[in-house]
Amino acid sequence: MFEEITRMKARFDSPQGQLTVEDLWDIPLTAHKNKANLDDIARELSRQVRESETESFVIKPPLKNAAAVVKLETVKHIIKVRLDEQEAAALIRANHEKKQRIMEIIAHKEDESLANQSIDDLRKMVESL
Repeated sequence: MFEEITRMKARFDSPQGQLTVEDLWDIPLTAHKNKANLDDIARELSRQVRESETESFVIKPPLKNAAAVVKLETVKHIIKVRLDEQEAAALIRANHEKKQRIMEIIAHKEDESLANQSIDDLRKMVESL
């Protein structure tokens, strides 16, 4: 897919002008109106593909707009990768937060254990340091 899209030197229309495939990796998934985003680009390409389809039960339908199909598949792939990356980052953040909470509980329990030591044991600990 990427070989085909780069060979055709595809450009994607956006409110900020035409974008390259490389630009698609940097724009947001969604945005307010008049801002380039992957969702709006994908919807426009999907509309172009649908409009190029002619339904007929007698006449053999012409091929779909091949360029729009390749562009749409490329944008859909980039969206999927970006969503997967967001999901992985969220999981990493959640695991990090959980690890931090566990470390805080361990520290609290160690403090409790230390507080339960006798004064003599505590003095011995201090002298050994």
